[in-house]
Amino acid sequence: MSMMNHTAPAMRPLSGAVQRLACLAVQPILSRVVKRIAARHSSLFARLGPHQTTDYLIDPVELPFALHLRPDPQALLFRAVPRESLPLSGAAIRGPFLLLLELIDSEEDGDAAFFSRDLEISGDTEAVVRLRNALDDVDGSIAEETADLFGPVGRAILARLRRSYSDATKGNMYT
Repeated sequence: MSMMNHTAPAMRPLSGAVQRLACLAVQPILSRVVKRIAARHSSLFARLGPHQTTDYLIDPVELPFALHLRPDPQALLFRAVPRESLPLSGAAIRGPFLLLLELIDSEEDGDAAFFSRDLEISGDTEAVVRLRNALDDVDGSIAEETADLFGPVGRAILARLRRSYSDATKGNMYT
């Protein structure tokens, strides 16, 4: 397990009620996204092999919640979970939201992020490697497909997030 070295923006701890409300607000979006990605990229499941039933915890450190993913095609799960009640997971990936966004589309080197301590991996590392390899094999951009679900507004938000990440990395925000 590695320790994170970046300086994420300071965030006051949010109450459990606010965390749960944030989870409820994003859940319809997460459900729509995971169903669309699963339908368009069913080969992801085969690449995961025995890790289709692994529970992954994806923890964007600046957000008031984490994400729980179980990429089981028979019982697909992708949900926001309050930080106060994180589920047990077989593998966890933790880092700044913008870095995690770039990793989805292989726009950022996951190994470099790990060794620079901007990304923390714990639990079953084979499961994380399988997930990473499955995402690497996707043709196109999962982030752009997700943005397209929400039309011009979604594409504008993604473009803004990518500019923010570019600006942050140029200024060494995470190192």
